[in-house]
Amino acid sequence: MDKLLILRDIAFIILFAKTFGLLARRFKAPQVVGEIIAGLILGPSLLHLVKTSDFISGIAEIGVILLMFSAGLETNIGKLKKTGVKATVIACAGVFVPLIGGTLLYMSFYGFEKFGTDGFFRALFVGTILTATSVSITVQALKELGKISEETGTTILSAAIIDDVIGILVLTMVVSFKDTSSKISDVIIRTVAFFVLSAIFGFILFKLMNWLDSKHPRTQRIPIIGLGIALALSYIADKYFGIADITGAYVAGIVLSSLDDSDYIDSKMDINSYMIFGPVFFVGIGLQTDLKSLDMTILLFSAGFVVVGLFSKIIGCALAARICGFRGYETLKIGVGMMTRGEVALIVAKKGLEVGMLESKYFTSVILLIIVSSILTPIILKVLYSKTDALKKTASADS
Repeated sequence: MDKLLILRDIAFIILFAKTFGLLARRFKAPQVVGEIIAGLILGPSLLHLVKTSDFISGIAEIGVILLMFSAGLETNIGKLKKTGVKATVIACAGVFVPLIGGTLLYMSFYGFEKFGTDGFFRALFVGTILTATSVSITVQALKELGKISEETGTTILSAAIIDDVIGILVLTMVVSFKDTSSKISDVIIRTVAFFVLSAIFGFILFKLMNWLDSKHPRTQRIPIIGLGIALALSYIADKYFGIADITGAYVAGIVLSSLDDSDYIDSKMDINSYMIFGPVFFVGIGLQTDLKSLDMTILLFSAGFVVVGLFSKIIGCALAARICGFRGYETLKIGVGMMTRGEVALIVAKKGLEVGMLESKYFTSVILLIIVSSILTPIILKVLYSKTDALKKTASADS
C-alpha cells in the first residue's frame, strides 16, 4: 500500500473519529458510537474515502489488545474477593440468560441446527456477544444520582467485573470450538491449561514487576514492560493454545492490576489507545459495515437483537438478585444497571468476524444495542430511584 495513502487514511480516521466522538458525547451517547459512525461515513456505506487494508487491520488489532489490557488493569481483584456469592450469582445469570437468548434468536431467524455444525456455532457466537456488560454509563448515572455507594450500586459494579471475566471465558471456549479438527475435550484441556499456566507464571511475573515497580516507581519502563507482557501473552494465547489473543491481553492486565502503579500503566495505555489505536479500531468497524447491503431480514434481526439483549440482562440479573435477597425495585435496578453494552461487545463481535463466526452486517445490530442501552439505562434508573425515594419518604411520614 502506498505510504501516502496510509497517511491520508489515518488522517481521515483520526479527524473524523474525534469530531463524531465529541458529537456523540454532546448527545449523551458513548464516544465509541460517534467513532463507529465516522467509519460508516468514511467507508462503503457513504463516502468511500477510506478502504480497509492490512495496515489498518494491524493497527486495529493492536487497538483491541490495548483496550482489553486496560480492562484487565481496571479489574479490582480485592473487590472480586469481597463481593461474595451475591455478585457471582447475578453475574452468572447475566451471562447465561443472554447467551441462551441470543443463540435462540439467531436460530429462530436462520434455522435450528445440531451441535457441532457451523450454523450452531454462529448462533452460539451471537449469544456470546450479548453476554458482555459495560457499566460505564451506569456508573455515571449512579454518580449523578448519588447512589454509587448504595448496596445496589456496589452490587452492580462487582457483578459487572465478574461478568467480564466469565464472558471472556465463554468467548475463549466458543472461539476454540471453531477448530473443527479439535474435540471438545481438547478445547477444554487447552483452555484450562492456559489459565493454569497463566496463574503460575502470572504470579511470578507479578512478583518481578512488583519488585521492579518498588525500585523504579512511576517510571516509563514500567508501562513499557507491561505492554510487552500484554503483547507476548496475546501471542502465546493464540499461537500455542488456540485461544483468542484478546484473552491473553486481558489476563496480562489482571496479573498487573494489583501493582501500586497499575493506574499509571493504565494511563499510559490510555494515551496510546485514545490517540490512534482505539479510534482506528472503532472506525474500522464502521469501515467493514456496508449499510447498503442491509435487507429486511437483517433489520428485523437487529430489532430482535436489541430487545433480547436488553430484556435478557434485565430478566437474568433481576431474578438472580431476587434469589440473593433483593426485593421490589432493587431487583429491577440491578437488572437495568447490567443491561448496558459498550466496547467489549464490539470487541467480541470483531473477533467473531476474524475467525469466520460472524458476518460484518451484524455489526449494525451490535451498534444499535449499544446506542439504545446507553440512552435507556440512565433514564430508567432515574425513574426507579425516584420511585424508591418516594416510597421511603411515604414510609417515614407514616411512621
